[in-house]
Amino acid sequence: MSQVRQKLPATKAVIVPGNGSGDIEQSNWYRWVRERLEEIPGFQCILRNMPDPITARERIWLPFMESELHCDEQTIIIGHSSGAAAAMRFAETHKVYAIILVSAYVSDLGDENERESGGLHLCSAVLLRTASCGQGSQSSWQHHLWSHVFTTRV
Repeated sequence: MSQVRQKLPATKAVIVPGNGSGDIEQSNWYRWVRERLEEIPGFQCILRNMPDPITARERIWLPFMESELHCDEQTIIIGHSSGAAAAMRFAETHKVYAIILVSAYVSDLGDENERESGGLHLCSAVLLRTASCGQGSQSSWQHHLWSHVFTTRV
């Protein structure tokens, strides 16, 4: 008899920004998405400035995602640009609930600063974890994510 392991629900999202964003509370769409996600009862969204924000070195960002942002099996990582590359790298070696990639890329674009990141932008494997439950039905967080983020106008 095989045992079916119940997947723990997603309890939080972590937004990992692109490098060079400065204060991410004031950059791009980050704060807007965090505010929409925090409208979901019992759901938390973490948005923090990253260490090494200009160069985005893998050896600095990935440990920060684990020890300071506490990315785990109940975390949806929303990665933008360099943050998308970091999300892919993190998911290669850690269990996460899901990753959402925004403006992801796998090239240093010939830019010396991007190349200095130490491979963060050169991800070769993309590991996406699905968050559907049962027979393709949407879980509660998916419904809220779609209704709060993608159908709300900026």
